[in-house]
Amino acid sequence: MHLKENKKVLVSKNKSLNEDVKKALKLYFKSLDSQEPRDVYDLVMREVETPLFNFILQHTNNNQSKAAKILGINRGTF
Repeated sequence: MHLKENKKVLVSKNKSLNEDVKKALKLYFKSLDSQEPRDVYDLVMREVETPLFNFILQHTNNNQSKAAKILGINRGTF
């Protein structure tokens, strides 16, 4: 399977993830009442990044080089 095909599979199988993010954002905005939302991008990234990195590290038996490769980032960034 080519990389392009893998991405299509990932997107189609993870529509529920997309929907979960939308639901969480709706709840967040609703909870603000009349307050102005702030730093939403940073909030989402903080909430997603830690479990993502932890899961990938567990998947690779704590091999940071493999984890970085799976994530598509530089090991130094990881």
